[in-house]
Amino acid sequence: MNRTINTPCGKIKGTAGRQPGVIAFKGVRYATAGRWEYPQVIKQWDGIYDATRYGNCSFQPRAFYNEAEMPEKAFYYNEFRKDEVYTYSEDCLFLNVWTTETADENSKLPVIFYIHGGGFNGGCGHEKHFDGPVWRTKGVVAVTINYRMGPLGFACLEELAKESGHTGNYGIFDQIAALQWVRENISAFGGDPDNITIMGQSAGAMSVSSLCLTPLTNGMFAKAVMSSAGGTGEYFPVKATAEELYPLWNMVMVDCGCETLRQFRQVPPQQLWDAWKAAQAKMGKAGFSTPLCVDGVLYPKSSPEIIAEGSFKNIPYMIGSTTHDIISPMLFKMMKDWCVIQADQGKQDSWCWMFDRMLPGDNNGAWHSSDLWYWFGTLDNCWRPFEKLDYQLSDTMTDYLCNFAKNGNPNGDNLPEWTATKTQADPVLHWGDAGVRMEQPDIEKLEEIFRTVKPVGE
Repeated sequence: MNRTINTPCGKIKGTAGRQPGVIAFKGVRYATAGRWEYPQVIKQWDGIYDATRYGNCSFQPRAFYNEAEMPEKAFYYNEFRKDEVYTYSEDCLFLNVWTTETADENSKLPVIFYIHGGGFNGGCGHEKHFDGPVWRTKGVVAVTINYRMGPLGFACLEELAKESGHTGNYGIFDQIAALQWVRENISAFGGDPDNITIMGQSAGAMSVSSLCLTPLTNGMFAKAVMSSAGGTGEYFPVKATAEELYPLWNMVMVDCGCETLRQFRQVPPQQLWDAWKAAQAKMGKAGFSTPLCVDGVLYPKSSPEIIAEGSFKNIPYMIGSTTHDIISPMLFKMMKDWCVIQADQGKQDSWCWMFDRMLPGDNNGAWHSSDLWYWFGTLDNCWRPFEKLDYQLSDTMTDYLCNFAKNGNPNGDNLPEWTATKTQADPVLHWGDAGVRMEQPDIEKLEEIFRTVKPVGE
């Protein structure tokens, strides 16, 4: 069943969601941008916008979405993307909204605005685990987004700075543009623009952290959730200035055989990506490091400076990680340190968690991203032989999350009490094989896992 509604941009047609009574608006263009241009938020469209099909994902290397290219990297492909059809392009500034058939501008429902992970290099907002979030059945409007990644989203060139007044962080500006579009239009979908929770996992959590640190988003959201990254960002700080990244990008430009910015903007995306990775290797920057920079606008100062002076958002937070995360002891430290800093600076409460469910179907444990099936309540989209416990955990986790989105506090009726984290000695909420309970994580065990267990997908 399709449904057409009126928005400030014009009429838009959605389609039936996976759950009864849910309408999905897919592939909604929220902004436009040429290569290495800052996004311009969509204000109007002609006719009835067809939002019944997902939009393009950001261009990304074939190895990220085709297991035949790199079998040893196929884990995440098989888990989240296999047998699905996606399109990839620089033209990728699309978002998706899930709401109910009856919601309208008077509903004033809380909104969760989700940013996907993928190391700022891959992924999209409509993979299997995101397709049909159960939040909508619990009184929350769901939004997922795509944004520019890799060299298309994070270039830094002096010529670009002269053109726009600053350079870098294009992908994060895309996220801000999506957030702005949501604030301007979400009422038409039944959402409350003044009650938005931003949420992200991995690079998406790092994005959430950036949105919480920058002054550009003041007043744009009310709460934040960070999973498996973000927090203090101690191990992934944003410290390099745009100017310090110019030599890397000059090398990319030369390797692409370009003498002018106009030529550089016409380089095919895969050639650009290959040159970018090669330049990183030549300059000793291979492996993951944040592509964000101190540009004087999004980041007026480095992330450690902003956190130390306490100028990040004074809002409630939920934050946590998994036991078999990529660097589990380090990630957990960043999570808990964030909560303690929040408390020490007299800001609002933070709730810390640890996901330790050993997923059925293989022996990989609670791997990085394994909790996403549970957070979105999309276990039925997965190949795994989930058990009654898995559905119970997912139901509990989404109850906590939706309570948080509604009230700024995850606690509610028929849920185990989850106390806020204020000191290093405070226990955190665990959900996993032993059910839901408050306890201190076993840091020695996390360190042993880090030393002895190779992360999936690596």
